[in-house]
Amino acid sequence: MYDKLPSKRYNETLKFLQKVLPAPATILDLGIRNPFSEIMEENGYTVHNTNGEDLDLLPNIVKEYQVDAVTAFEIFEHLIAPFNVLREIESKKLIATIPLNLWFAKAYRSNTDMWDRHYHEFEDWQFDWLLEKSGWNIIKQEKWTSPINKIGFRPILRNFTPRYYAVYAER
Repeated sequence: MYDKLPSKRYNETLKFLQKVLPAPATILDLGIRNPFSEIMEENGYTVHNTNGEDLDLLPNIVKEYQVDAVTAFEIFEHLIAPFNVLREIESKKLIATIPLNLWFAKAYRSNTDMWDRHYHEFEDWQFDWLLEKSGWNIIKQEKWTSPINKIGFRPILRNFTPRYYAVYAER
């Protein structure tokens, strides 16, 4: 099952998580259960996921969980108003990753799945500002690339241009 997963992204995300929140820890992972939820559990974390609720309409769902931290791995770009969810989180720790806005690769939009669309693709400073404005203090940040095995100008740029941005923040 794991052979089709975005291994570099998952590996980098797990390394970042382990640096800022070593296991064991209890996490509320925003979004439905997914392969990365299982990877976190295999690495000593207790993981609760939201159940696919529209977090733009029901941001207070995050208050239903008592956890050590909230994680949001590639979630905020799918929300119209991530500010509302960020304000509702009661946990004192947040670990989030987002895909960065790249000038050579525009926002992703699935034609078949209305939930699989990016409403936002942030630049790092925009995401920092969103976190700070919603009451979070950024403690650690990292970026990494997302190379793909294709030929062309954009695949070459992906080898050198950071695509993902990880942030650890506290209240």
